[in-house]
Amino acid sequence: MIMTKNFKFGFTLAEVLITLAIIGIVAALTIPALLQRYQEKMTEARLAKFYSMMNQAIQMSTIENGAPETWDGAFREVDSEGNRVNKTDVSAALFDKYLGKYIKITRRKEVFDSQHNRKMLIYYLPDGSAFGYPPHTNIDIHYFPHKPENCLKRTSANGICRFMFSFAPQLTNKDNYKYMSKVGISPYLYHWDGTKDSLYKGGEISAGCDPSEGGGYCTTVIAQNGWKIPDDYPRKIRY
Repeated sequence: MIMTKNFKFGFTLAEVLITLAIIGIVAALTIPALLQRYQEKMTEARLAKFYSMMNQAIQMSTIENGAPETWDGAFREVDSEGNRVNKTDVSAALFDKYLGKYIKITRRKEVFDSQHNRKMLIYYLPDGSAFGYPPHTNIDIHYFPHKPENCLKRTSANGICRFMFSFAPQLTNKDNYKYMSKVGISPYLYHWDGTKDSLYKGGEISAGCDPSEGGGYCTTVIAQNGWKIPDDYPRKIRY
């Protein structure tokens, strides 16, 4: 009878540790890039969705309330010394009158806005995104694709986790508003001179998307690229 020996094959502890180290290095290199790309894709999809949702609501309200240029409102109020006047209640009332019934809002909440050192009334949407009006105006609309309360803690957020739109149908014949839609909302274009360069270097009001500027025009940079973040987008999306 021939006797055979049973041999057990396996990895040594050193081999296991080396393998785990390699996996860790690969993960450290690839996961941040994957997360960044995921955030960019989510931002693109939600910006396009918000733009469509708001314009659909405006169209539905037009049937009941007439042309948007005849609606009450469109204000940016400051006092005689140039200080912004808090008109949150007025803005909320106008939203309820013209748009609220056509948009599914899950809740409302006042949240402190660190970038502007003031509170903002935020309207939350079912997908976790949110939007709000600055307290002194209902012309500008700030949209937060993800984690709005985290974004509002940032002192610099435009084009990163906050994106600006405008809705001022009563004012679109005025020079500073002439590039905005006469019917629906549009990406923020206040005081734009119509040139591509000024979308990055915003000129007089410093609203360009360049990191050295305020970032208000970043929404337009993405919109003009088919709601896709350009490869040379000058800011990093993060939440």
